[in-house]
Amino acid sequence: MSVVVPTRESGLVSLSRTRVKLVVFAALTVLAAVVGLPGRIVVALALISVAIPLAVAVAGGGRMARELLLPGRRPGPESGLGHRSEQGERFVT
Repeated sequence: MSVVVPTRESGLVSLSRTRVKLVVFAALTVLAAVVGLPGRIVVALALISVAIPLAVAVAGGGRMARELLLPGRRPGPESGLGHRSEQGERFVT
């Protein structure tokens, strides 16, 4: 039986899943404040929203926390396989 040891790069949970959880808790915090839920619930949700990036920073360092808060841009359609336009036309026909 092999044991997988998480590294700083891989982590236990993917950064995209953590980002989704952060957005959900931030949205719940705003929603709780707008709806008028008790202050302790709003504060608890806000603290969780702050604790998520802090936990990522402790586990993976500042670089991983920056990746959580500022996701990189996805490559555009022109950065696919790197073919020139005439090569792309050959693949289509």
